[in-house]
Amino acid sequence: MSSARRIIVGGPTNSGKSTLAAELARRLDVPFIELDALWWLPGWTERDPEEFRSLVRQAIAGRDGWVIAGNYSRQMDITWPLAEMVVWLDFPLRLTVPRVLRRSWRRWRRGEFLWGTNRERFWPQLKLWSPQSSLVAFNVKWHRPGRRRYEAAMADPAWRHITFVRLRRPGEVRSWLDDEWGRKAG
Repeated sequence: MSSARRIIVGGPTNSGKSTLAAELARRLDVPFIELDALWWLPGWTERDPEEFRSLVRQAIAGRDGWVIAGNYSRQMDITWPLAEMVVWLDFPLRLTVPRVLRRSWRRWRRGEFLWGTNRERFWPQLKLWSPQSSLVAFNVKWHRPGRRRYEAAMADPAWRHITFVRLRRPGEVRSWLDDEWGRKAG
């Protein structure tokens, strides 16, 4: 069993970052911090970067443990020096792209709210030429650079205090979660 209590879960869009991070936080009985919830304002408006950084600082301040879901590089200098573990969900596009479409369709049809007052929009996901509008296009555009960024971080001596866990399939996530953190009843 790991003793890590400050964990960051990253990976491509729709890899399951939030789901895994929430489950880890529940098992560890520490706060779950979703970076998307701190970044997005109503109407899908991006928060001011300095305000976002301030909210991240507030979310982790004075806590001996937390689990963060997200890849926002603009806050790495705040959280990564404190992190004990980074779990990288390195899932292939053939898995995450269909997930984007299924999740967006489901949320759009149900009218689900995301981060306060935002609702999922399905049709913009089909704008494959526009990473600003489509999570599919965003996912494709940033998949390789994201992978390179995590590989570089794993080799960077600045992050040698961090235990990196690279999981490549959903089955690996389930096995690792139960092997590393045990089954904790909810």
